[in-house]
Amino acid sequence: MERIRVGVVKCGNIGTAPLFELLLDELADREDIAVRSITTGSKMMAEAVEEALTSMFEFSPNLIIFISPNPAVQGPKRAREILSEKNIPCIFISDAPGKRLREEFEKLGFGYIVVMGDPLIGARKEFLDPTEMALFNSNMIKVLAITGVYNIILREIDRIIHNLKENLIVELPKLVIDTGEVRDKSDFKNPYAKAKAMAAYELTKKIAEINTKACFIEKEKEKYIPLVACAHEIAQAAARLAEEAREIEKYSDVLTRRPHARNGKPKIKERLMEKPTFDEETYQEWFK
Repeated sequence: MERIRVGVVKCGNIGTAPLFELLLDELADREDIAVRSITTGSKMMAEAVEEALTSMFEFSPNLIIFISPNPAVQGPKRAREILSEKNIPCIFISDAPGKRLREEFEKLGFGYIVVMGDPLIGARKEFLDPTEMALFNSNMIKVLAITGVYNIILREIDRIIHNLKENLIVELPKLVIDTGEVRDKSDFKNPYAKAKAMAAYELTKKIAEINTKACFIEKEKEKYIPLVACAHEIAQAAARLAEEAREIEKYSDVLTRRPHARNGKPKIKERLMEKPTFDEETYQEWFK
């Protein structure tokens, strides 16, 4: 089987980024894809993006996924300029500011996935240290994983990989993931679990609002330090709510798991002690 070569370029960081390439092959046994991930670290400069993409092109990817916060800034902007000249399917995954660039993405022929609940971190020197940064991201990862946001993204990426394998027309996603998507596309069976997941996701959107004010509007430390601390407390509360939602599903033994098969096809299970089986419904969705 000829593998589809998936290139993942990370510029800066959002909650979707740290584990993304691992989500594609969680058991490390997929035979249908080869994945390379390159990051510019926390910096988002144009020069770093140019170097990362130059290295990525040596991999000869069939699909490029570019992940960054605020794609209007220098690094992601340069990436769009470079990638628009390449005949490679490309998807931009971003946080809420990416919503303003949807028309540009479409004009340039890119797909996009905007995660509205992937918030700005409280980046103030008096507050943020490596430990705080790691804790914030771990809370965001927990919310995005439990609420089903990661699975929503994965279905889109796996659909494209499938189309590339089958030489079908590749229709790139044009997706904004808001609370309605958590309500309609998550796997929660218990309505209280779903409500808690929705609440957790709504809280993450509030975090972005508070941190934007703290990082870019307030100039006095007596005002912005409590704000960033407030936002990070909300992040912790959101993660707890998400955990509660997952526990409800576990207690009823209806927690949905969606592992990949070796050939990349979707599998599914709900009961803990049962084996995953081929997910016909999801597979048929790939052909839409």
